Amino acid sequence: MSKKRIIVVGNGMVGHNFINTLATSEHSSEFELVTFSEEPRLAYDRVQLSKYFSGYTAADLALTTTDDYERQGVVFTLNDKVVAINSHEKTITTASGRKEGYDKLVLATGSYPFVPPIPGKDQDHCLVYRTIEDLEAISASAAVSKTGVVVGGGLLGLEAANALKQAGLETHVVEFAPRLMAVQLDEGGGKLLRRKIEDLGVTVHTEKNTKEIVAGQECRYRMNFADGSFLETDMILFSAGIRPQDELARQFGLDLGERGGIVINDYCQTSDDDIYAIGECALWDNKIFGLVAPGYQMAKVSAAHIVSSLITHEEPALAFKGADMSTKLKLLGVDVASIGDAHGHTAGSQSYVFNDDIAEVYKRLIVSADGKKLLGAVLVGEAEAYGTLLQLMLNDMDIPGNPAALILPAVDGEASVGLGVAALPETAQICSCFDVTKGDLAAAVQGGCCTMGDIKDATKASTGCGGCSALVKQVMDSELVALGVEVNNNLCEHFAYTRAELADIIRVKGYTTFAQVLQGHGKGHGCEICKPTVGSVLASFHNEYILKDEHIGLQDTNDIFLGNMQKDGTYSIVPRIAGGEITPDKLIVLGEIAKEYDLYTKITGGQRIDLFGAQLHELPQIWERLVAAGFETGHAYGKSLRTVKSCVGSTWCRYGVLDSVSMAIALENRYKGLRAPHKIKFAVSGCTRECAEAQSKDIGVIATEKGWNLYVCGNGGMRPRHADLFATELDDETLIKTIDRVLMFYVRTADRLQRTSVWMENLEGGLDYLREVVVDDKLGICSELEDAMTRVVSTYQCEWKTTLENPQKLKRFQHFINADEDDSNLLYVRERGQRRPATATERIELVNLSSVQN
Repeated sequence: MSKKRIIVVGNGMVGHNFINTLATSEHSSEFELVTFSEEPRLAYDRVQLSKYFSGYTAADLALTTTDDYERQGVVFTLNDKVVAINSHEKTITTASGRKEGYDKLVLATGSYPFVPPIPGKDQDHCLVYRTIEDLEAISASAAVSKTGVVVGGGLLGLEAANALKQAGLETHVVEFAPRLMAVQLDEGGGKLLRRKIEDLGVTVHTEKNTKEIVAGQECRYRMNFADGSFLETDMILFSAGIRPQDELARQFGLDLGERGGIVINDYCQTSDDDIYAIGECALWDNKIFGLVAPGYQMAKVSAAHIVSSLITHEEPALAFKGADMSTKLKLLGVDVASIGDAHGHTAGSQSYVFNDDIAEVYKRLIVSADGKKLLGAVLVGEAEAYGTLLQLMLNDMDIPGNPAALILPAVDGEASVGLGVAALPETAQICSCFDVTKGDLAAAVQGGCCTMGDIKDATKASTGCGGCSALVKQVMDSELVALGVEVNNNLCEHFAYTRAELADIIRVKGYTTFAQVLQGHGKGHGCEICKPTVGSVLASFHNEYILKDEHIGLQDTNDIFLGNMQKDGTYSIVPRIAGGEITPDKLIVLGEIAKEYDLYTKITGGQRIDLFGAQLHELPQIWERLVAAGFETGHAYGKSLRTVKSCVGSTWCRYGVLDSVSMAIALENRYKGLRAPHKIKFAVSGCTRECAEAQSKDIGVIATEKGWNLYVCGNGGMRPRHADLFATELDDETLIKTIDRVLMFYVRTADRLQRTSVWMENLEGGLDYLREVVVDDKLGICSELEDAMTRVVSTYQCEWKTTLENPQKLKRFQHFINADEDDSNLLYVRERGQRRPATATERIELVNLSSVQN
């Protein structure tokens, strides 16, 4: 029997997916696959296109190679556009004059970028963002430009803005709608996305209708807007949406939609039964699907239909019934997700909104009128709940418990409230790009897959956009546990150990550097998870200067600059004020510095004084004066001891029974250099009236007439937890010895970023076990724990004092290599007698005013 000839017009992601589906099917030997592409290269990953500007090559983005196609028997032709179809003869003709016959023809011609009909749009340096050739043109233009504008604030527009930013241009986004990503995000989500993107240095202009592009005075071009304002730029990228590439179908009589798109049925057949259309050129139920996942579904459906009609002659098993358009992306480093009815258009729907301006997180849930079903969601700034929420909506499942719990943040170190993959039906689609269900993943695990690599190879799940990777791992782990297999809790791909295991290795082996740990027990070069974790463990045991050459590469941004970076890129300064006790002279020094540097000043809840708004080059100047006045770093930037809060105790209070201030100062000075898996807070109250709120701290001490009562493992925050009473009626020496043991046992055995409260709850045996280890010395390690703490205490150093004594380290604290200039991008307004960063709206007003003056 002769092979059936299938011609695929277009070798983009969807066309390639169709070819790969047939070429790897059980019927592959019965087909001759032929594909034509007008581009000069085979299929590549357009979803990851912006990575081209961060060092990825065309080869890195390639989805296949000529060797792969030759091995599969796929005949391919590049740089030759199909220009004619003869449906009666069942042939196609290419631009080079080549004529080929087919049994079935598949149109996977995709889409083209829409460029608004603006006078001046066809000039040099006016480009689009679609192909690798487009990116090469953008790179060439960026090399001779300083400013770039992207027209369009949707998904592709923000990807294009990222490209310009990475190319080093001053970047603007011009959007016709009132907000960014107007299709996917509601007003609150769009507002926060704009703020976060502007914080990254991209200027956003909304409600701007470009009338014309003319020659500029300061830059190459000037964009004149309908409202009379203008913007000058050297290059312009149009990313104002896509249009289906239906030119071929239009010329040769296939049915089209009123606004374009090749009309298809549920099997992706066009008005000619032997011609199929898939991907962004296809119009199903009057809808164009602009994501890759629906295109892959169409490829799967059309391939199955061709097999059934040409080979098996059975009823087709698959049909295309539309696609969910939920999406999760990282735009300019900002997590953004949109699920289902994100705008709450469903009649009677209700909303839950969580908005944290400080952490810059916005979440909105849209639920049914009875509150039982999830209809949609918007997530900006944090999107870990995407997988859970998507499954709730797609599978029409009842919301477990209080819907608000699905978007409220977890306490540090605790697991987020989740659905639990066990509740998902077997048919739940986990990976929409490759239509992989929970049942498919379970079958892969039962077939021997034990790692994410195995799962990806076997099912392709998580190899598309990657948005499902967390959920895929959850399903895999769940299935492994069900089969009695121990689940891998490795720290990361570079270390096959938990944090606690690594801590033991470092302690026993005596390692002092990351390189030693990596060489002895890891692989690769490390990552943003293992480096700071190992850095924290090393600091916990050896307490070396964290900016030492061997350690600096392990630190997070705040640790590198010994200060907390704020939303406008400046830093806060928090000197240690042990126990909250401070002299008038020291207060005056703080006031003088705050006044001279115009620092916003705030007294914290932990009895310290926070000075905000210092620029990088000002930090050494300020700290030099603070150190000279007797201050030390407060470690507010580190996972370490923060504060020991106290009341005035028996010294001043009528009810105080013990000297809480002296004890608080003693404890703060003892543990002030201790690095830990997470930040630690103490409080000491002078009597049981508890004015220092000790029971809400990791370590709480309350005075009684018979001695100190010790409470452990509490925390404040959104989900506060009272500390547990651990020991009673302790004298000073026993109190400190017990705290030494508790803290060092926590440092050794907790997981990464695990608060003491979660750590204690996860200890098998809980508080009783902790008491057996620390008080009864069940493991015989108490003297070792005490010795370890003694070493930390004896090696304490003020990190700022050490830094000021090292001219080489001070070179890090400047914006520019050769000058101590201020950051000119900072904008402030005065409020209640102090300055604060200008809001996004205030910044836009200032920019517009500047443009008019020019």
